[in-house]
Amino acid sequence: MQATGKARTGGPRVERRSIDFVPENERHGSPGQQFTLWFGANMQITAIVDGALAVLFGADALWAIIGLLVGNLLGGAVMALHAAQGPKLGLPQMISSRAQFGIFGAVIPLVLVVVMYVGFAATGTVLSGQAISLILHTGTPAVGMIVFGVLTIIVATLGYKYIHMLGRIATVVGILGFTYLGIRLLTSQDVGALLGGGGFEFPTFLLAISLGAGWQLTYGPYVADYSRYLPSNTPTRKTFMSAYLGTVIGSQWSMTLGALFAALALPKGARFLDGQVAFLGNLSGGGLIAVVIYLVIVTGKLTVNTLNAYGGYMTMLTSVTAFTRKSAVASWTRFAYVIGFIGLSVLIAVLASPDFVANFKNFVLLLLMVFIPWSSINLVDYYLVSKEKVDIPALYDLNGRYGRWNKTALFSYAIGIVVQIPFLAQTLYTGPMTDLLGGADISWLVGLVVTAVVFYPLAKRNSNAPAEMVYPTEPGSEAVAPLAGSVPNTAAV
Repeated sequence: MQATGKARTGGPRVERRSIDFVPENERHGSPGQQFTLWFGANMQITAIVDGALAVLFGADALWAIIGLLVGNLLGGAVMALHAAQGPKLGLPQMISSRAQFGIFGAVIPLVLVVVMYVGFAATGTVLSGQAISLILHTGTPAVGMIVFGVLTIIVATLGYKYIHMLGRIATVVGILGFTYLGIRLLTSQDVGALLGGGGFEFPTFLLAISLGAGWQLTYGPYVADYSRYLPSNTPTRKTFMSAYLGTVIGSQWSMTLGALFAALALPKGARFLDGQVAFLGNLSGGGLIAVVIYLVIVTGKLTVNTLNAYGGYMTMLTSVTAFTRKSAVASWTRFAYVIGFIGLSVLIAVLASPDFVANFKNFVLLLLMVFIPWSSINLVDYYLVSKEKVDIPALYDLNGRYGRWNKTALFSYAIGIVVQIPFLAQTLYTGPMTDLLGGADISWLVGLVVTAVVFYPLAKRNSNAPAEMVYPTEPGSEAVAPLAGSVPNTAAV
């Protein structure tokens, strides 16, 4: 029995925790909730667009789907390793990165994380605004974007429990809606011809892998935010596998549909590019069923947009409190931060929508350059150097063991970014190594490996990790003993 891990709340209510540690007597839930959250968050139209991009930028549909699968499997493993940190630490993901970068040093990647959240929220708002506009017949997507922004603010402000509840709804809705679209595609089109229309090209295959991996890797900075309420004796393997299967299956399902939709819309994807949401409505058969599909789109996007808003709030608060030295804030602060965050994303969405697909492709691939090194450093330190042992009170203490700046991590982070530049394949810049590879972008892989190779020996030599986990001393904060069969290290996965 895990009585100490159950919440004594009397039912869902507005979350009161922010960046502070979640005491054991407030822990609740099961690893299975990680599956529904991440499955539901990935059964959505932006994932469809991500899969379509692999075809629109040159890959054959079949090889695009295979490449996306490889990318999802690889990137999903990294994402799930971050998720597995949540139950033991009981902290938001980016607070825990103070253990690697120092309290002030962690602010540097945090600023970039906020940019990521705003970008994804804006691109999601574009598509949701189109769907809501078609449902309400406003003729003005900007109205739909504002409505969607208000819905996001409400759920993100309510917090953790309501986000998981929305994830369960999105899972059911997504399965029904996307299964229907798949059946319509199979019965109305020659899918065999779509899959057999071209041959293998290595550069576009690597692009598909990058799109799949990039999609998963950008979840890294906030995935533990949604597993931190699990009891601390939750087996690492179960948390990992629940998040991994949820995010990989949901993403691959959506991206496979996207690749097929884009192949159907060729040449040059004109029909798809002209309006992704309307394209799906027409494919569904139009009329009332199209409205249902638009509602499916809004539900899926609301789930992931709420993750962006909630994660953005946590990240901004983590940055600010590094200087204010607070470990918790008033509940109303979430509302203020979320309004500011969503307001900015809606504004960007309104201004950027005409070039949405091209901008989204460049945005996703460029983000890999700045988040891969952070992810590599965080995972190497937590699993290989510190051996899953963190001094949690020191994460809030400028004079604690982690200090203000960690030069080892910051140096490795800078190297991890710089080393990727020659391998970039971006609209604004194409590196010399990319030309030698025929246009393939492997910068994310180079950044992941080189950062780990540089960081590990330096961190091992300078490690200041505690001998055991150090938890806050406030009542109810003590971690319970691991369950029988719990595997604490990465050997479990």
